Amino acid sequence: MSKKSKSFIMPTYGERDLLFSKGKGSYLYTPSGKKYLDFAGGIAVNSLGHCHPKLVNVLKKQSEILWHTSNLYKNNNQELFAKELCKKTFADKVFFTNSGAEAIECGLKVVKSYWNLKNKRKKNIITFKGAFHGRTFAALSAQKNKKYSEGFTPLLTGFRNIPFNDEVALIKNINKETAAILIEPIQGEGGIKPASLKFLQYLRKVCDKNNILLFLDEVQSGFGRSGKLYSYEWAKIQPDILATAKGIGSGFPLGACLATNEASKGMVQGRHGSTYGGNPLAVSVGREVLSIISDKKFLKNVDTVSRYFWQKLKKLEHYYEEIVEIRGAGLLLGIKTKKNNVMISNLLRKNKLLSVPAGDNVIRLAPPLIINKKHVDEAIKILNETFEKLI
Repeated sequence: MSKKSKSFIMPTYGERDLLFSKGKGSYLYTPSGKKYLDFAGGIAVNSLGHCHPKLVNVLKKQSEILWHTSNLYKNNNQELFAKELCKKTFADKVFFTNSGAEAIECGLKVVKSYWNLKNKRKKNIITFKGAFHGRTFAALSAQKNKKYSEGFTPLLTGFRNIPFNDEVALIKNINKETAAILIEPIQGEGGIKPASLKFLQYLRKVCDKNNILLFLDEVQSGFGRSGKLYSYEWAKIQPDILATAKGIGSGFPLGACLATNEASKGMVQGRHGSTYGGNPLAVSVGREVLSIISDKKFLKNVDTVSRYFWQKLKKLEHYYEEIVEIRGAGLLLGIKTKKNNVMISNLLRKNKLLSVPAGDNVIRLAPPLIINKKHVDEAIKILNETFEKLI
């Protein structure tokens, strides 16, 4: 679209001038045939890359059978997907959504319904500075980030926002009214900041001791991105509630809220709903994605490639003074820079490498999980060329 063309889309994303007409594997192509290495991954969404043949086949097959019936009727494929998710995780129950924000909203209702059912005066949820849980009112209220909430006040009450990875601050803010703790194992929008495994383990102990629900936001860090199906597995803990999306559909709109039987006791008939959530198209894709990503060989390869990528990025960190720090885990990595991250991200884009700016002046790299070491080397070459010109 040219600058003079009129757009009928709300300008919430500003002016966009890069258009893609085709995607295959880890690459995107413009109408003129220019090829870009996609290390943005649709913002950590395209877990199996673009147009994965198995996903194309399963979606095409389902599209010729049944698209939508609503959740008024039983869906055998949906039941199977829920069972498979539960067998591979901590969960006993699943609620299917269309996005990560919806999965977060559902999880917050799980928390509220649980304590209301028990007639307990537990109304506060602890969240962490730098968090991003979505764009809905509850999510904006939970993360308390002015960057996203400006213009939408007053926000909802009942959230206590404290420093990330801070055990002392956590204990100071826990009382009899604490209902749950909501945390991203790896903060995405906040600057690719992992919670330490020790801190996650500490959260679980604190929740057990104080009768508090542990709610993990794995919308961005889940579905294989860390080298495990979900990042909490690295800490060898289990949450009570978990929100998942992005990689679960590898580009098809899909999300889910997972919970234990105990935590979801209050979610009885009529308490929540979704017209499209868990529709036949989404579920058919989700089941295939889960089948591929949950394979141990696949996850081992993600871990191997991510460690290789980390080592290459650390070499860049030592070589370029412009790079302050390499952060992250698995294939959710960040480069904190001295110069403006948006400017550098744009330079990378000109050099045919796609990335996404994140908070704390970080360049986010969230490539498809199907990348290999050659893709990493290609990305490193472009990063080298780009930072070389900044000196």
